[in-house]
Amino acid sequence: MAGRPPSRTLARAPGLRRGRLYFHVVFTLPRPIADIAYQNKAVVYDLLLKTAADTLITIAADPKHLGARIGLTAVLHTWGSTLTHHPHAHIIVPGGGLSPKPAPAEAGGQHWIACRPRFFLSVEVLSRLFRRLFLERLTAAYQAGHLQFFAGQAALAAPAAFKAYLAALRKREWVVYAKRPFGGPDAVLAYLSRYTHRIAIANSRLVAFDGERVTFKWKDYRAKSGARYKLMTLDADEFIRRFLIHVLPDGFHRIRHYGLFANANRAANIALARRLLSVPGPPPSSEDSDGTQNRHEDSEWNACPCCGGRMIIIEICAPGCQPRLWPIPSIGLDSS
Repeated sequence: MAGRPPSRTLARAPGLRRGRLYFHVVFTLPRPIADIAYQNKAVVYDLLLKTAADTLITIAADPKHLGARIGLTAVLHTWGSTLTHHPHAHIIVPGGGLSPKPAPAEAGGQHWIACRPRFFLSVEVLSRLFRRLFLERLTAAYQAGHLQFFAGQAALAAPAAFKAYLAALRKREWVVYAKRPFGGPDAVLAYLSRYTHRIAIANSRLVAFDGERVTFKWKDYRAKSGARYKLMTLDADEFIRRFLIHVLPDGFHRIRHYGLFANANRAANIALARRLLSVPGPPPSSEDSDGTQNRHEDSEWNACPCCGGRMIIIEICAPGCQPRLWPIPSIGLDSS
């Protein structure tokens, strides 16, 4: 894009090497869509992750913006600091990607296209494409009968009401936020290790419980930094209700990989990117150096010696402890 981008699209990273940045982008659903998601979690959360990924991949592939094939890791979060329903996707993406067309002069017929050190993609452009794609796909899900509406949203089951509901959202700005980029792979791993497997509230935020009410710390992002951390007290049943909002549907994967990081070709794509960026590969693990036989043996450590089926660990007992007596199911024999 020509010219200096608007200030709110900038992500500053002084002193970092070009082509080795990792950007952090957040896609947030507006409140009216979050209300639909509350009653249709599996469908809408899936749309959120897929549409956010497609938006980044599409804009990055456009020669007017980056012109590269990118990879990304997306993580779903559904909560705000006060445990309210606030679905949004955190996405980590390298600051560049592979060229769309092979360049014979480069290694392997490809070359690496790096973004500017302080700028990845315009959040305004991302926001508009994300809004259009999401509303189109949500409409398709509605027409296919994949959405259900209850209680206060029951009126949306009527096609005219649903269409009018979405029409207002086409005129609103949808929030896409680009955070400061990470300083390299180590910073990315440190972030992921403490962020990807969080639940709605950590034990460290729980302050008190008097048998009826729960007090916990929350962060007010609108306040100044010195007064951001505050206390909130809720009745126990309300606290539990808010916590259970964020239990995901059965089998839902909240961490997903797209583009170059998709499972099918991830290893080959990462190896090519390392070669083009002149980054050494990871050292071989002890498992790799032990040979195929050891790996084969390790993979069968829990095989049943009788039938060959995989045994499942029910409980691990420390030395000297009394194992739990698990109930034996009845098989219908007459004890007399």
